[in-house]
Amino acid sequence: MNPRFQLEIFEGPLDLLLHLIKKSEVDVHDIPIATITDQYLGYLQLFEQLNLDLAGEYLVMAATLMQIKSRMLLPPAEGDEEEEEDPREDLVRQLEEYQRFRAAAGQLADRDILDRDVFRRSPQVAEERDARELPPLRELELADLVDALREVLKRLPEEAAHEIVGERIAIADRIPVILERLRVGDVEFASLFADRGSRREVICTFLALLELVRMRAVRALQAERFGPIWLTLAVPRDAEVSLEFKDDYKG
Repeated sequence: MNPRFQLEIFEGPLDLLLHLIKKSEVDVHDIPIATITDQYLGYLQLFEQLNLDLAGEYLVMAATLMQIKSRMLLPPAEGDEEEEEDPREDLVRQLEEYQRFRAAAGQLADRDILDRDVFRRSPQVAEERDARELPPLRELELADLVDALREVLKRLPEEAAHEIVGERIAIADRIPVILERLRVGDVEFASLFADRGSRREVICTFLALLELVRMRAVRALQAERFGPIWLTLAVPRDAEVSLEFKDDYKG
């Protein structure tokens, strides 16, 4: 039985929906439901490839989106003079309520939590980055890295249908490899997968990277939207990073 990993990229289906709406640059009150539904289902397929353990609520939301999509494709009933309720209305209310909840949670998170489960970079490393005169960088979220992974997977050749998959790849083994590369210098996201020969290897490396970012041992930075993503250590280069992550990936 293949190991499953807990989905910690999104807080729930509404969080994923808001990410897709923001990425598509559309108004939450006028959601292009067909497009967003297709994107949502595409993400669920990707999560399945990543062996992420999807909670049932993600599948319930998928069914809800498909139902709304079907209702909006139906022609209006003949002779019905009353204006029908927008099938998206209840979903919009849920999204607005979730946005308010997330905004309130964000204000609480802005309190000073330095030195509590947070890694700090050494001043020397910070000075090295400043000396390069790089443009202002924004720190990416895990969801942004999932978007970047989709682009990497698109460029990979399709694996033969008759290929027998049985190799186990230890994610714990990938973590020190990534850290060693970052101790030499910052790494561009796509180049991290340049020497990975298969989808299994790419996904395994990506899961290891996600764990490092989640543990705040590595930061993902980007100067502009759709620009290159740079990975950099968030801890001193000589620091020991101990992570309890011993699952294997078997695609």
